[in-house]
Amino acid sequence: MRVVLMKLERLESLDGFGQWLREPRAWVGAFDFPFGLPRPLVEHLGWPTQWNACINHYAGLSRETIRATFAAYCDARPAGAKFAHRKTDGPAGSSPSMKWVNPPVAFMLHAGVPLLRDAGAYLPGLHEGDRARVALEGYPGLLAREILGRRSYKSDSAVKQTPERLIARKDLLTALEHGQTRLGLHLKLTHAQRDALADDASGDCLDATLCLLQAAWAQTRHAQGAPCYGLPADIDPLEGWIVSAVPHQRCGMSL
Repeated sequence: MRVVLMKLERLESLDGFGQWLREPRAWVGAFDFPFGLPRPLVEHLGWPTQWNACINHYAGLSRETIRATFAAYCDARPAGAKFAHRKTDGPAGSSPSMKWVNPPVAFMLHAGVPLLRDAGAYLPGLHEGDRARVALEGYPGLLAREILGRRSYKSDSAVKQTPERLIARKDLLTALEHGQTRLGLHLKLTHAQRDALADDASGDCLDATLCLLQAAWAQTRHAQGAPCYGLPADIDPLEGWIVSAVPHQRCGMSL
């Protein structure tokens, strides 16, 4: 099956992102930020363990409070086990959703999830909403790692935007076009699109394309009758799950 990239659209602000989400159209999207916090962390802090109430509480905190709270949690834990993890982190190889630096996914959750919810999107396994607009938690690193292993393909730092990373992006695109992943999807690009994705040393456009493929896989699973767009049936309704991550499969954990 082919997935055709029609265009890349840039949104320059959170307000613009929120407006895009509220537009009256149908979509299935994979979004590169966590949709939930680790249950062990939430329970330890005494926060609500129902997803909607937890997000309400979390959205009401300042970034400074979040940083101080999570840092105190980590400081009280032994070396090698500082962060709490979600069940999806192992199979996906993802960073803990409570991390506030490198990458600051805790702040990405804080900024992004309330916008999805307030736009009325449906988050399978977590939150009911408009089933014509389906929001799934994506993670481009999961699909990239399947192809590249530990080879790096992007950097926000100009001095780290090396020829080796350019070659890795080209290798990644070639594999995606040939359908060389377990998703079983072939990415269809124009020559201009392929050049633009390869030349984007930050990897933002390529990451968006990887999320596109994860969303397409989920939509295909849904069309085939799979519940929850291919997410595991027993996902934690507080933590959520990264789309296309396979339960019980271990990837390299990001700490």
